Amino acid sequence: MKIVKWGGAIVLLALIGVGVWLWDPIGSNPPPGELAAEAANYDVEIIRDNWGVPHIYGARDEDVAFGVAYAHAEDDYETIQEVVAATRGILARYKGAGAAPTDYIVGLLGVWDTIDARYEADIPPKVKAIAEGYAAGLNLYASENPDVTWAGLAPFEGEDVVAGFIFKTPFFYGLDGTLMELFGDDRQAEIALDPSARREAFHAVPKGQPERGSNAFAVSPERSGDETTRLVINSHQPMTGPVAWYEAQLVSEEGLDITGGLFPGTPLILHGFNRHLGWANTVNKPDLADIYRLEVNPENAGQYRLDGEWRDFEEETVTIRVGLWGPFAFTAKRPLKHSAHGPVIEADHGTYAIRYAGRGEIRQLEQYYRLNKAETLEDFLDAMAVNALPSINYIYADKTGDIAFVHNGQYPDRIDGWDWEKDLPGDRSDLIWEGYRPFPDVPKLINPASGFVYNSNNTPYSATDGADNLTKEEFPLSMGLQENETNRSLRVQELTDGEKPITRERLLAIKFDLAYAENSQAEEVIAAVLAHDWSDEPELEEAAAHLAEWDRQMDRNNRHAALAGLTILREISSQFDGSTPPDPLVAFREAVSWLNEHYGRIDPEWGEVNRLVRGETSLPIDGGPDTLRAIYPAEIRDDGTLHASAGDTWIALVEWDEAGRQDAWVIHQYGSATLDEGSPHYADQAPLFADMKWRRALIERAAVEANAERIYRPGKVD
Repeated sequence: MKIVKWGGAIVLLALIGVGVWLWDPIGSNPPPGELAAEAANYDVEIIRDNWGVPHIYGARDEDVAFGVAYAHAEDDYETIQEVVAATRGILARYKGAGAAPTDYIVGLLGVWDTIDARYEADIPPKVKAIAEGYAAGLNLYASENPDVTWAGLAPFEGEDVVAGFIFKTPFFYGLDGTLMELFGDDRQAEIALDPSARREAFHAVPKGQPERGSNAFAVSPERSGDETTRLVINSHQPMTGPVAWYEAQLVSEEGLDITGGLFPGTPLILHGFNRHLGWANTVNKPDLADIYRLEVNPENAGQYRLDGEWRDFEEETVTIRVGLWGPFAFTAKRPLKHSAHGPVIEADHGTYAIRYAGRGEIRQLEQYYRLNKAETLEDFLDAMAVNALPSINYIYADKTGDIAFVHNGQYPDRIDGWDWEKDLPGDRSDLIWEGYRPFPDVPKLINPASGFVYNSNNTPYSATDGADNLTKEEFPLSMGLQENETNRSLRVQELTDGEKPITRERLLAIKFDLAYAENSQAEEVIAAVLAHDWSDEPELEEAAAHLAEWDRQMDRNNRHAALAGLTILREISSQFDGSTPPDPLVAFREAVSWLNEHYGRIDPEWGEVNRLVRGETSLPIDGGPDTLRAIYPAEIRDDGTLHASAGDTWIALVEWDEAGRQDAWVIHQYGSATLDEGSPHYADQAPLFADMKWRRALIERAAVEANAERIYRPGKVD
């Protein structure tokens, strides 16, 4: 009995010891009064229109930023908190082990090292005031809603806002994919050859980097047929989450007057339109990150070879707190190393350093502020010349009829001759580039002869349907410009001719086009299926005959699109999500089986399968992956439907007539209430969106007030 008692005591003591070791309470937030104190320094009026969209009015720009935070928190506070926690590198404390890689990357990229070194000295006072005004708006909301504020996350700070840009902007050109590939268990990549000694360097497409999508179009008054300048803003984003569009209008007495989309955690419009001009963004994929293979000293793991000598790594430790349950967390410490090249990644297959565009950059919010306040093409180009945003295409239009395309990027100032898309030898300091090419070197096409510019995530060498496109010969290979076409860009080329007027009706027909182009990836998959001899399998032979009648359209009533769409879906999606698609014959066979299982036929209408689902709302929707009307499902579901999860989201059509008068139409895929399922604005725009229809943007204050649903001043007694 004594042995049993002692054994139980030992177990109890061990459990207590483990509990003490894991005891790591997350902390509490300041009391509401303390959180709300800064709100007294801001005064803003928010008018929610009949669609729930916030129109935010303030005397100062920072007042408006305060209102943006408060309004957005009302609609999507949970996502904003997730963004802040991820940016701080503490997401695993709230979300568990799955978030630990994110926290590690925050440390690896030196996000807060950049904040510590540059925030006070390099952020202009007005930009800092905007960031801090946004933080104050979040703190006011937190003070009023303590039960939904994550423990220990408040107070929010201006540094959180700026750090969010530092952390996220490099991911838009695929840095996250590059990092994940390096962290992978099995990596195969060629190392670049020295271009001297008669060895050739050539450029290859990076592997395993998921791409993103978007469309953008601008038409000059000379091409429009009615002397009207038009801009279509059509970014393809996830329909929910940290990079889902939220619509707002921002108006201050200091000249801010802009409508558009922003992400959780951002105080200004990321793309949209003011009274004078507008711009649309699409993701571009130039080669902006370089990987160096390091030789580690076999006798001292803390050193690497550079220029014939062993150099010491810069070393530190990142602490990751992984939440378990309640006040308990596991604390993991992971080493961080840096070489002269940049952050170091140690993997089973080698030791690498990475140098990338955006490293140490802190002026992103400053550039967006200048873009928001721009009134002319010159203002816009001056803002772009800040060159703080590491990537992203811009399609521009203004009330004077100017249109432009900018293949924006922080292009590394590399030496020519090397194949920079391959791994580089890490022992040569001459391959460690410093700084970026100046903005005049950035590819841009301003007022082309055809009066039309576009981008659909394709090469900058196809930006207009006229004869004055940019050419490959104008730019050095070391810039790493992309050379791809997408189905969407190929369709634009099929639908335009450089001469025929692009009227409003024709422009919208292009934007909402539902077809796959000749020689597209979709056509290649279908051709492979049809080239196979299915005569030994009558059911599949009949299905192939049905597939052969497909007209390459993805309209909701199409009875061939379901079989075709399911056959091509994973092949097309693989270029966006980095997955490995099945062989076309396997994909076809599985599509036939899946349709028969769920519908008892291979020819249901596409709209039966392809759905826009939001709460209790479920609607048929046209389009598919990589069509101009872009709709991407999350997965092939067990219930026999595809639910749209990305693609077309917030869209705008902006017009300026010959006299410069502005009009605009907009639509959101769901509605302004991102998380509140009980709100009338949770899915109120979904029927219009599914039918490819618009609502008129309310720009003038009188129109906003005439359609007001609610008017209030956060932090003030009504």
